[in-house]
Amino acid sequence: MNGTRRVFFSSAAKLSAVAVALLAGKEAFAQGEPNPGDVNILNVALGLEWEGINAYTLGAQSGLLQKPVLDIAVRFQSDHKEHADTLAGAIRKMGSKPVEPKALADYAKALKADTLKTQADVLTLAARLELGATNAYLGVIPSFKTPALAQVAARLAADEVMHWTILNNALGRPLPAGGMPFGA
Repeated sequence: MNGTRRVFFSSAAKLSAVAVALLAGKEAFAQGEPNPGDVNILNVALGLEWEGINAYTLGAQSGLLQKPVLDIAVRFQSDHKEHADTLAGAIRKMGSKPVEPKALADYAKALKADTLKTQADVLTLAARLELGATNAYLGVIPSFKTPALAQVAARLAADEVMHWTILNNALGRPLPAGGMPFGA
């Protein structure tokens, strides 16, 4: 990784903490009447966060990630843990039970961790998951019955976009063409 990419990678990771800190929606989860549809959407989102947390665990344990990429992966995992805690807390506040994570071995099998042979393989997997999470959050925004939850989903999507962008930069990929590369 060249010096320019390393500097961008490092400073963009610090921005991720700001994005997570801006999850003002934590209070919004407790407002209004709980909606079963909203709870279901939150549990699906929580499932995606558990997958992300475990994917970063697999990547970190693989021995394939070199500094500073390993540091970024650990940081992104921390962001996903914050997302999961926020979502699980919201689900509990709405009187429901949060979905539990699967065993790490189940994630390893589902994500085909045995096929990861290089740092680029790990980053490509992480970028694919971040893009999937981005599109999932963007896709559910109109489905929320509680407007504050739609706002939180948008903030989570922004954090996932940031992760995706940094991972693609680390892979040396260009920015996507066009002004609206996500969703649809």
